[in-house]
Amino acid sequence: MPKRRDLRTILLLGSGPIVIGQACEFDYSGVQACKALRAEGYRVVLVNSNPATIMTDPEMADATYVEPLTAAYVTQVIAAERRTDSADGGMALLPTLGGQTALNIAVQLAASGVLDRYGVELIGAGLEAIDIAEDRRRFTDAMVSIGLRVAASARATTVAEALAFAGEAGYPLLVRSSFTLGGAGSGIARDRDGFVPLVEQGLAASPIHEVQIDESLLGWKEFELEVMRDAADNCVVICSIENLDPMGVHTGDSITVAPAMTLPDVEYQAMRDAAFAVLRCVGVATGGSNVQFAVDPATGRMVVVEMNPRVSRSSALASKATGFPIAKIAALLAVGYTLDEIANDITGETLAAFEPSIDYVVVKIPRFAFEQFPDADAELTTRMKSVGEVMAIGRTFTESLGKALRSLDNGTVGLVGNPGDIRDDATLEQALRTPSEGRLLDVDAALTRGWDPARVAAATGYDPWFVDQLLAIIQVRRQVRACETLANLDARLLRKAKRAGFGDAALAVVLGTTEAAVRDRRHSLGVVPVFKTVDTCAAEFAADTPYHYSCYEEEDEARPSGKPTVIILGSGPNRIGQGIEFDYCCVHAVYALREAGYDTVMVNCNPETVSTDYDTADRLY
Repeated sequence: MPKRRDLRTILLLGSGPIVIGQACEFDYSGVQACKALRAEGYRVVLVNSNPATIMTDPEMADATYVEPLTAAYVTQVIAAERRTDSADGGMALLPTLGGQTALNIAVQLAASGVLDRYGVELIGAGLEAIDIAEDRRRFTDAMVSIGLRVAASARATTVAEALAFAGEAGYPLLVRSSFTLGGAGSGIARDRDGFVPLVEQGLAASPIHEVQIDESLLGWKEFELEVMRDAADNCVVICSIENLDPMGVHTGDSITVAPAMTLPDVEYQAMRDAAFAVLRCVGVATGGSNVQFAVDPATGRMVVVEMNPRVSRSSALASKATGFPIAKIAALLAVGYTLDEIANDITGETLAAFEPSIDYVVVKIPRFAFEQFPDADAELTTRMKSVGEVMAIGRTFTESLGKALRSLDNGTVGLVGNPGDIRDDATLEQALRTPSEGRLLDVDAALTRGWDPARVAAATGYDPWFVDQLLAIIQVRRQVRACETLANLDARLLRKAKRAGFGDAALAVVLGTTEAAVRDRRHSLGVVPVFKTVDTCAAEFAADTPYHYSCYEEEDEARPSGKPTVIILGSGPNRIGQGIEFDYCCVHAVYALREAGYDTVMVNCNPETVSTDYDTADRLY
């Protein structure tokens, strides 16, 4: 299908200030959309209130309004634009790239008649689709209508209604607030005393004063599929994502892995079919969505948890994990293109209808800031608490996990053990059962003590495969420690340790030496990393875009240009005092250096950023 020529102006809404659950991933998606739509000849109008974003640079959109992101202010922008632009073609609002903020504003504008009054079309996801996806009860009814399982639930607009359901269902129960962000107003109640205040908070947080109460799925495995649909009803899965933590921890606070590691193909195909059915039932006309599932590890029963009818933080992770530019493609689909008409920029040969396939493992670990708020409750729940995240790519889960741990910039160098841990077994068991920032280290402690992996899996809710992988890391660590001195560490074991995710700093701790000494030993033995390419197709086609990750194999796929080159170091995960403003600086450094004739190389580990987009720098690591 050709692009729409009846539209001239596309209005994009940003997500406003950085808050927990909504960070710089929407700057990334907005920048991609601005570039894609302007390249197609559309006039792009942007509204955002965050001055640290790249999308608010004057050259990014044709008209930029730095105004509060409220329905009233956006109405004024629409009125101003229609006064000057009404004779030059249609205007559309694309709300699916600005997070929950943009989606909520679009709903208000449509429901109040503002869009109809000014002749502005809602594209990407219509009002009905947004309402079904965001209204917990309508979404549940929609899923049941197409034969998909959901958790038993009830909707409540008062505490009395909520208590009536609790009396029938029993505890524990999950309370979820409608039309909110980052799990605001949600949580798990294990008794009446915890239930009532949670319902009150959820009702207060919801703009429609409503909560949904679900049967507990605590301990179930959690999966996500990033999916896309075009106007011709072509659907593709961009990426499968598995949460290391079971249900009960917000996916933004869980360690996640792509592709899914423990999902058998039969279950994956069923999940894939279900995700497409969800897209069609909800009515997301075009673009990307995130569909979340829970699977009972005991019975295999699969239920649909929820879906986001928009680009999300998981979408940014899936984009960087696969190299597939979800936000760019979503923008092009919204203006009429179909997946089989859009070229894959990475390969230059395949089309967007070609589902990505990856031959590596991606691990995301959230970054917390509890050290800044020592009195805060550090237990992880369905309410998001992380302030940022890191992403690492490796050839195996263990390699990727080790790289991600040392990317957190919080003093962690990896799973090196803690000989000074004097907790008794009962205390350690309780720590394993309580989701927390440091639970991975607690698993390390338990396995180091010789606990049976099945006991650890039962306490944490981790799939046994992941526990076995963590045990494999510990076994390699024991082999390294058995060398006693660095001089006894040979090339074979050193390479094995690197593939298990041990950095030089971690090996230094294990052997009681310095990082510099380990690096010198490694270089003397010829154990050096090579760089592989992210190509969206598991090397089936050559990649035109130099997007690389390190590993310890044989072939090096990085191809330096030979031109004068400047390496730009990103700032890593967002945290208190260091956020999106440094991504802005990195991107502008790239622009300035490229204009001065230099090749630019970007090194960063934050998947939410514009700087880690495949087409920002000349080469990305």
